Amino acid sequence: MTVPAVAALGLAGVIAAADWWAVGTGRKRLEYVFKPATMLALIACALLLHPVAAGERAWFVLALCLGAAGDVLLMLPTDRFVAGLGAFLLGHLAFASGFVAGGQSAGRVAAVAVVLAILAALLLPPVVRGARRQGQSRVVPALLAYLLVIGVMVATAFGSRQPLAVVPAMLFFGSDSLIALRRFVSPRPWMSLAVIVSYHLAQAGLVLWLTL
Repeated sequence: MTVPAVAALGLAGVIAAADWWAVGTGRKRLEYVFKPATMLALIACALLLHPVAAGERAWFVLALCLGAAGDVLLMLPTDRFVAGLGAFLLGHLAFASGFVAGGQSAGRVAAVAVVLAILAALLLPPVVRGARRQGQSRVVPALLAYLLVIGVMVATAFGSRQPLAVVPAMLFFGSDSLIALRRFVSPRPWMSLAVIVSYHLAQAGLVLWLTL
């Protein structure tokens, strides 16, 4: 990594830690600043580092920008859940395109697809029931589409030239699963902090993957 990229990554880490503190202590106004600022620092890091393949970086920068847009949409006082979900869905497609651009192992993709199918079978029923119980049946198709796309992202991460990408990809899957459980099943006090920590670690890990 270049020195400016390391500096940007360090800055992202400091801002992310501040965001975790804001989430953990319920300082909503500070979250509005720190969460998008973390993503901007990670975007800068991705632009400043020396990637293994420039084509992969282009897709990843697009994905990070879409993630930043999704963050803002989900933080707005009015409910923009579906719009935020759509931004992240497109972001996962961009990440998957980056992984595919670097080459794929069909065997590894198939293996992780089976695991994800099992996880989805466990996660989906309570989330769908919760959405319908809350009178939000209209979001169910969007949730199903999102689960499919994030599954594609995780599978292509594992099938990529560096399968260690599955670690941040699964952190992303875990973070989004917690969001679904918190919103539609049963919120717990620890979930908000767990979501933001795993989310930032996932995004940072995917940026670092560009250098592997």
